[in-house]
Amino acid sequence: MDLLYTTLPPGPHNTSQSIVVLRVEIALAFSKTNIELLEMQHQQEVENLTLSAQPIKTLKFFILAIVQYVKRSLLYLLAKGGWLMLLSTVAVAIGILVIAIDGPHEKHVEELSKYIRFGLWWISLGVASSIGLGSGLHTFVLYLGPHIALFTIKAMQCGRVDLKSAPYDTIQLKNGPSWLDKDCSEFGPPLFPSLDGLRVPLSSILPQVQIEAVLWGLGTAIGELPPYFISRAASISGKLEAMQELDASPTEGKGFIATRLNQIKHWLLSHSQHLNFFTILVLASVPNPLFDLAGIMCGQFGISFWKFFLATLIGKAIIKTHIQGSSSSEYV
Repeated sequence: MDLLYTTLPPGPHNTSQSIVVLRVEIALAFSKTNIELLEMQHQQEVENLTLSAQPIKTLKFFILAIVQYVKRSLLYLLAKGGWLMLLSTVAVAIGILVIAIDGPHEKHVEELSKYIRFGLWWISLGVASSIGLGSGLHTFVLYLGPHIALFTIKAMQCGRVDLKSAPYDTIQLKNGPSWLDKDCSEFGPPLFPSLDGLRVPLSSILPQVQIEAVLWGLGTAIGELPPYFISRAASISGKLEAMQELDASPTEGKGFIATRLNQIKHWLLSHSQHLNFFTILVLASVPNPLFDLAGIMCGQFGISFWKFFLATLIGKAIIKTHIQGSSSSEYV
């Protein structure tokens, strides 16, 4: 502003120009201050927008966001995925016709539907277990673990592992497995000799419960994606407040477990920029409550989706499920 006064020679006309420039600068400064105040107010409203504090408003914005996302997705598919939409429509129409028309293919359709329900059931249980930033339903303890334990007990009692009538013969919603209430004589004589009270080796039991365990692990891997995508979106938009909140820890009321968890959390925060495929694989393979934090870190520091998802999928669906499945069988 001083430069404007020095470059303009004195005179009535130049004085009026200086006054105009001064007013413009004051207006710009005032509008900038107003914008900063509005941004601070908006940030405060966003921080206070929680399901517990403002449930109706939060659900309203949630529904509006879903509608907007679905609208954008449909417009994108119509613009760039016309062939995909056409093929999907044709496939759905053929599926409806196959289901509606009676014929010799009916038993195959029914068998296929049982496999689909079986897969969706165990994948859904896996998603319910891992989604929600550590607040998910413990479906391994409630469903998969007891299922493996019951199958192991039955196999030990009957001395054979061919108990299932089909791979989908497991607990599903309100229906229990058919082999659970059957007598061992219905399966035939034992196929494994009794050695020290143990008839069936663990290596023979695991393949019989492997499909549902892997499907459950696939669901847990899918359930880890929301923290990754949310953190990635926040990173792209330049909102680093989430990282600052993660780094902040309470200083009062720390116990031994809380102190150790905070130490692990700070270690992850300090090493998260160097996350690679092997590190993510190790974190996903070992049962721990901090993998959500690893997913947030991967999204925040731009780890590619396929590197994160493949490492998580292998760790959770293959390594972790076999560790937990073996532990359940050995415990029995």
